[in-house]
Formats: sequence, structure tokens, C-alpha cells
Amino acid sequence: MAKILRVDMSELSVTVQHLPSDAHPTGGRRFTSGLVAREVPPLCHPLGPANKLVFAPGWLGGTGAPCSGRLSVGAKSPLTGTIKESNAGGNGANALARLGIAGIVVEGAPPDGRLRLLRLGPESARLEEADDLRGLGNYDTVARLQERSSGAISCVSIGPAGEMKLAAAGIAVTDEEMRPTRYAGRGGMGAVMGSKGLKAIVVDNEHGERPASANLPAFREASARFARSLRAHAVTGQALPTYGTNVLANILNEAGAYPTRNFSAGQFEGVSAISGETQRDTIIARGGVPTHACHKGCTIRCSRIYHDANGEYLTKGPEYETIWAHGADCGIDDLDAIARMDRLDDDLGLDTIEMGATIGVAMAAGVIPFGDAEGAIRLLEEVRAGSPLGRIIGSGAEAAGKVFGVVNVPVVKGQAIPAYDPRAVKGIGVTYATSTMGADHTAGYAVAQNILSVGGEVDPLKPDGQAALSRTLQIATALIDSTGLCLFVAFAVLDDPEAFPAIVDMTNAHLGLALDAEALTALGAEVLRAEREFNTRAGFGPQHDRLPAFFAEEPLPPHNVVFDVPAEELDAVHGS
Repeated sequence: MAKILRVDMSELSVTVQHLPSDAHPTGGRRFTSGLVAREVPPLCHPLGPANKLVFAPGWLGGTGAPCSGRLSVGAKSPLTGTIKESNAGGNGANALARLGIAGIVVEGAPPDGRLRLLRLGPESARLEEADDLRGLGNYDTVARLQERSSGAISCVSIGPAGEMKLAAAGIAVTDEEMRPTRYAGRGGMGAVMGSKGLKAIVVDNEHGERPASANLPAFREASARFARSLRAHAVTGQALPTYGTNVLANILNEAGAYPTRNFSAGQFEGVSAISGETQRDTIIARGGVPTHACHKGCTIRCSRIYHDANGEYLTKGPEYETIWAHGADCGIDDLDAIARMDRLDDDLGLDTIEMGATIGVAMAAGVIPFGDAEGAIRLLEEVRAGSPLGRIIGSGAEAAGKVFGVVNVPVVKGQAIPAYDPRAVKGIGVTYATSTMGADHTAGYAVAQNILSVGGEVDPLKPDGQAALSRTLQIATALIDSTGLCLFVAFAVLDDPEAFPAIVDMTNAHLGLALDAEALTALGAEVLRAEREFNTRAGFGPQHDRLPAFFAEEPLPPHNVVFDVPAEELDAVHGS
């Protein structure tokens, strides 16, 4: 029977609860958001003891289902003040699921201000002293934890940014090579972990067992069908394995939707130097890894390993969002400098999207000029130093905009807007505005229909149909986040009529259920309702489901369009 671990940092205790059999299907975002909505006071301070930090693999986690190794992390966000689910790859979710752990709930606050780690094994769960890890980056932290451990482990950890409780701090999860490169980056979950005095979770990755499926032959058959759908699709079977997520750089730039120099233009003249094609050529030339799985069981393999000019390991990919954030948004076209910033973000424990947007705001304020790669790196080093300037940068784009007096700050509900300008991709603009968690492209990826012609076509430059599209995608995403599947499987699901039935069949065969497609989809809507209700009780209303005014007032070159989806359509997305 799956278990829930309650980790009380006030009492320094760990207790075990068993998940009731009638609680299924639950996992991932359905577990984290459901628990936060039920147990966290909506008006509590996100860094106070009343907030709870929740980790959960999806209900397909650990089973061997294709691409099912995602980890959900939930809490009230110190960046947005809303409920938050942040999602990471790496080996952590599968390791937890194979220990029979459905969720970890971290509550309270340490009475002595010291750091601890949580060590998990097949028959054990205990807190250990970890103050000797204070101030260490994630790379050194993981190295120390490996030295302390016997056998294979997975690590979930925070860097100095999380210890300083900076609002842009994320949580690192180790990949196949035990590098802390997979991130629950968004929403400041690392700051919440720091407020709990929890430096790391160390999970035995050697002695766990695959969760038992109620009907293993049926599960294997459905998994094989699903894997075939993923391999056959042009995006999940070709584009992403070949070029990684950064395949989008040239595509979005051509569409005039690639935010440049703090969202002042939709095309970047230096895009070729930082594109997915150039990145792949560079990786191959230096002996890196151009196609890589961040966890076992991933068939898409969109990750990569990037080497420096000397052929030495530097960082992961970096991913499309990271390259855009530290590249075009800052006017930087130096791939090596961007990779160095990605390495710094991972080591410090910072969200790369938030950091790129924040540096872009600082550049707009004249703190450093656009295009100054070395200056951007120095700003990240200020975060490591814990200087006043570093703490401003580590607190995110909205905080930096207020401090530096910048009017055009690209955030919604306090969270930075990612790498698609909402004026030229209006469907994603609806998602940014109405997501329960601040600006988040993964909450309802309308780029699929607006730009990629996956799952249909909706004109990205027109407001027509965008609200309905975003609503459908937000419901579907909440469901996918609950299964533990990677969001990228949605490309196949949107185009292949056999893909979603395979997810339904995997769920039923594994959990011993008899849900149909409609009932499974309804679970996504249920997750969104719980999140919306939490936010309402936290003081958020329709007036917060809006983009910054400059998107409606300042036309975006080259199409010279503004965001013009009517407010009443935004309000109708969630029926408010």
C-alpha cells in the first residue's frame, strides 16, 4: 500500500500514513494541489510554519510507463502568493514511487534554525543533521551526499538561494548522471524548502521495487501502444530528440513571437547563434551528448549535455526557455555565456526563466546594458554573495522592477512571463493571464495550435477562440501533471487518436479502475477548481487574471499587434 510521509520540522519527526485504497487515482499535481488546498491556510505567510511543502510522483510514477518520471512540488508560493505546483524531471519521482511513497508533506519550521536532510530507504525515513552543507551549491551538495551514502541514490536539494529564502529559488533534482540539473524551478519552491530548514532529500535509488499493477499484461500492452504513438509523432519522435526544446528558437523568431530585450520586440537578430541547430552542432563538435534522457523510461530524450570549448562538462542543454531568458531577452547571443549562466542558476538553485527576465528588467533600468553577458554573470554571482543587489535579483522580476523603477515588467501574479510574447501568440497570453499560478506556459500550451499546428490551428494573431483553447488545455495539463507523465506527451495526444486512450488504459490497468476518457479528463477540471478556490480564499479574483498593461498598449514588432483578448473572455476561462 502506498504511503505518505509527514515530516514535521518543528518536532523533527517523520510519521507514516497509508494512502486509502479509495483515494485513487491520486498523484502528482492532484496530490500536491489537493493537499495544499485542504491543509494550508490561504492567508498564511508562504515562508512561515503554516505553509506546507508537498512532493509527489504521479500515479504512473515508477511503473515504467513511457515518460512517467515527473515530480510535482506544491506549496503556497512566496513569489505569487497563490497556490503553486512546480514540476521536475530527473530520477527523484521514480525513486520515491519505487519505495512506495505517494507523497511527502513537509510542515512546520526548525526550532533551532539548523539545516537537515531527509534520508529515505525501503524501510526507513529519518532526518539527519546537515548544517555542514550550509552555503553549498547544488553540485557540491550532491557530491557530499554521494560520499555519505552507500549505493545508488537520487537527490532533491536547494542551493544558497533557497537557504536565503529568495522568491526565485527552485528545487534541484538529480538526473541520470547524478547532476542537479532537473528543476522544479517556478514559484519559489526552493525558498519554501529553505524556510523548513530542509537542505536535501536523499532517496535510495537501488533497493526499491516497481509498484504493482492490478493488471500487468494490460498495463504493458497499453504502455507499448503509448510508446508507439510517441515515437511516431514528428515532435516527440523527431524534432525534440534531434534538437531538444531549443528547436523552437528559430520557429518562434520567425513567427515574430520571440521576446527580445525585455519584451520590446518579437524577433532577435542574434537568434541563429543561439538556436537549437547551432546548439546541436556545438554539442557534437565538443563531444557532448546531443540526445539524452533526464530519467529512466523517457522515450523522447529531449535533454542534452553541453561541454565547454575545452570539451569539459559545463551544464545540461540548456533548454529553450533558459536560452531565450538569458539570451534574446537580455540581448545576448553567446551560447557559451548562456550555458555558464545556466550552470550558475542550477548551482545556486534559481529558476532560469525568472532570472533571465529579472536580468532583462535590470538591463531595461540601466543597471547593466543589454547584451552584456559578463555583467549578467556578475549579477548572478551577486546572488551567491548574498549582497543587497544579489538579493534583489534573486527575488524575481517584479521585485527588481519595483526597486529599479521599471514600468514594463513582464509578470502575471508576480511570476515572470516565459519565452512566447502574448501579443503574437494570443492563446498562450490567455494561459499566462488566467493560470492559477501566475504566468506559466506549461499550464496550457496554446503554442501547439497557435504556432506548431499540433492539435489543430488557431490564428496566433487573432483573439478568436483563444480563451476556449486555453481552458481546454489547462484542464488537460492538470490531468497530465497528475499522472506523472511529461507534458511533452501532449503533442502526440493532440494529434494521435490512439494516444489518450492508451493513457486511460494505463491508468485503469495499473490502479485497477474502470474510468473512461471523460471521467479521467474531469479529474483535471477538479484540480483546477481546487486551485482556484484556494486562490479566491487567498484574495485573488478576476482582476488578477490580466496581463501587464503594456501588452495591450504597445504594439509588438514585427507584426505590430497588441494583446486584445477581451476581459470578459478571460473571465469566462474558469467560469468566473
